[in-house]
Amino acid sequence: MSRSRRLVHAAVGGVVALSCSVLTAPAQAAPEADEPVGTVRLVTEQRVTVDYPWAGASGFQWRPATGGTVTTVDYPDTVPPAHAGPDDLATGTDVVNTRDGQKVTQKHRSTGATATVPIPTGQTFRGAVGWSVLTMDGTGALHVLRSVADGLATDIPVTGLPAGARPTAYLTGGSVRRLAVVYALDGKTSVGLIDLADGTFRSYVTGDTAVPQVAFNDRWLVADWQAIRVDAEPGTEPTALSRHDARLEAVVGDQLLIGNPGFVQVGTEAALSARSLVTGAVSTVLPSSFGGIGPTLDGGALATAGPSSLDWNVHRITPDDAGGLTTEKVARIPAAATQVQGLAVSGGELFLYGATPGASYRYSGFQLDATGRPAGPQTRRSPAQSPTTCLTGDAACPQLEALGDGRVAHLWTDSAGQESVLGVGLDATTTVSGRTDGDSGGRIAGSTGRYVLYNGASGKQRIIDFPRGATSGTATLTRDRTAAAVWGQTLWAPGSTQGAVTGRNLKTGTTTTIATGAPCTPTDIQAVNTWLYWSCGSTAGVYDRATHRKITVPADHGPARLADGFLLRENRTTHELLLTDFHTGTATTRALVKLPATDQNTGGSNGRWAVDRFGGHIAYLNGTYGEVSIVPSGVPASPLAQMEAQVYSPTVIGRSFPWSPVWQLNKPSTWTLTLATASGTVLRTLTGASTGAAVRPAWDGTTDNGGGVTGGTYTWKLTAHPRDDQGPDLTLSGTMTLG
Repeated sequence: MSRSRRLVHAAVGGVVALSCSVLTAPAQAAPEADEPVGTVRLVTEQRVTVDYPWAGASGFQWRPATGGTVTTVDYPDTVPPAHAGPDDLATGTDVVNTRDGQKVTQKHRSTGATATVPIPTGQTFRGAVGWSVLTMDGTGALHVLRSVADGLATDIPVTGLPAGARPTAYLTGGSVRRLAVVYALDGKTSVGLIDLADGTFRSYVTGDTAVPQVAFNDRWLVADWQAIRVDAEPGTEPTALSRHDARLEAVVGDQLLIGNPGFVQVGTEAALSARSLVTGAVSTVLPSSFGGIGPTLDGGALATAGPSSLDWNVHRITPDDAGGLTTEKVARIPAAATQVQGLAVSGGELFLYGATPGASYRYSGFQLDATGRPAGPQTRRSPAQSPTTCLTGDAACPQLEALGDGRVAHLWTDSAGQESVLGVGLDATTTVSGRTDGDSGGRIAGSTGRYVLYNGASGKQRIIDFPRGATSGTATLTRDRTAAAVWGQTLWAPGSTQGAVTGRNLKTGTTTTIATGAPCTPTDIQAVNTWLYWSCGSTAGVYDRATHRKITVPADHGPARLADGFLLRENRTTHELLLTDFHTGTATTRALVKLPATDQNTGGSNGRWAVDRFGGHIAYLNGTYGEVSIVPSGVPASPLAQMEAQVYSPTVIGRSFPWSPVWQLNKPSTWTLTLATASGTVLRTLTGASTGAAVRPAWDGTTDNGGGVTGGTYTWKLTAHPRDDQGPDLTLSGTMTLG
């Protein structure tokens, strides 16, 4: 079957099929809640390049290099220069110049004092820095203008520019006393500085480069990779520097900043380096630095640096007393929003799927607290992924299915058309693949923990098993395709009689049959905890395996998704997300949220929203590019329970090969694990928080006092406390044999 990629604002997993283990403790009441408790914004990992419209002594302005809003930043704990007026050039390090036609307005930023420089008729603006404005008259002569009282300006002619010189560029640097002029003369390009105090010009560097790179401050001029002291005696030749495939960014003190190389070797990142113009020593100023690098008017510099857009900052660089440099973070650069192309929420974590640099895709995660509020920053939850494959015309794609153990599963098709189930999320570097025996055109019909239920277009249904520590998944069960669900270690499917649903233990093969009261062979089965949902299309119900209650639920608005004690459906006409609360035994429906009228995805039951089956919170696209809001269900969660466990006896144990059991629970927890001898002497106590709803400890065989253990039988006791504080603690115990 042909496959095509369709990019949509959001898409999420197909029909969910779930099942559960019996829970006996009663649920607790909770207040109704339908207001979002938080919103997250998916951002690209691409770091934003910035420009600095102004950078002075008290702060700076920045904006994205692609254009947009200008942001003003004040330096922390900085005493700006006092306002002494245009006659004191040094105070110009805090002056912002704004030109409007034939007038330049100057504002001393920290004091608010202003001045106006009118540009005389016949002169044109060429540049401005500090209190000085550079113009050119009709003869090609340059002038330095400076404000005086009553809106007038002094006009200082620039002297010393060689006869016949044709200026090609006017450049500012780390100074308010000087301005650089690049000019062409006799087939050569030269660079010099105007002393803005008296208008005198001096040439320093002559070379063959038509557009030389230039950086300077009040001590040094570097042009075309030649350096010279500003106060050098006339006739002094500049010193040639080793050329680099990088740019001359600024001169700070006696240090030349070099960055933004044209080529970066694979596996490395650009860095900002410094070369001492006195000793020639080279050092790294900031790793992972590129883009927004430039001088400040007070002789310092600004540079963007950081490991990713999630920690991308502007650093202020200033000289220190020893001739070196100091750096300080002075602003956080927000990352740009990126398209949310899939969402899932599970075990107190929101997973968002979206584009990353290099035309690849990645899962990102946001931790949620027990109330559903975002509790941490965006973090990587997978390596880069190949574009998700989608059935032709499938708008609800990519389909994602959260497993409840910190992982997400989705489908991928290779060049031969064969499909695999991919699992990601336990770390940011690993993708685990489970083949579907050559099947294709399928859907993920449900999953929890280690088991993923796959419905192939061939008409076959498979359980793909991703056990503890596996490097790949395996199809452990293949059967004819029917309505089905998997929850914990139980596969639920229609029984042999009308309305019957049979649960099959995937480990032991034992079965149990339940009479749900459905007036048909169910066409949809889902399960969460003790709740078993069935649908015949026009009728639907929920069977509570703990109390044996049979509850009728609505079936009037398309596919539904079952959660812990409630059902979610979307009214595609009114754009309402409908929540049916049935945890008391009676179904009550209310509109939970109003989704955007402009449909970002025309897919199935959860094309624009997702529900946490392991916690109860709901996430949905709120209509703003890159944003997802979270709302609690208001339905009490079931008590903490074990769904499945992978406890084993290791042959050996150590730091490199610890004992790593997995207990899959039904909601997040904090836990304590004690290891003891067979006689009851406690050897080690471990504590932690669940990964999603899975407890994943690791014991390297050491005791609390630093000793080690030998072969033999040991007992373990796990005590898990529900993170939402609803219901009692869960206590499990058992033995493991070492050696």
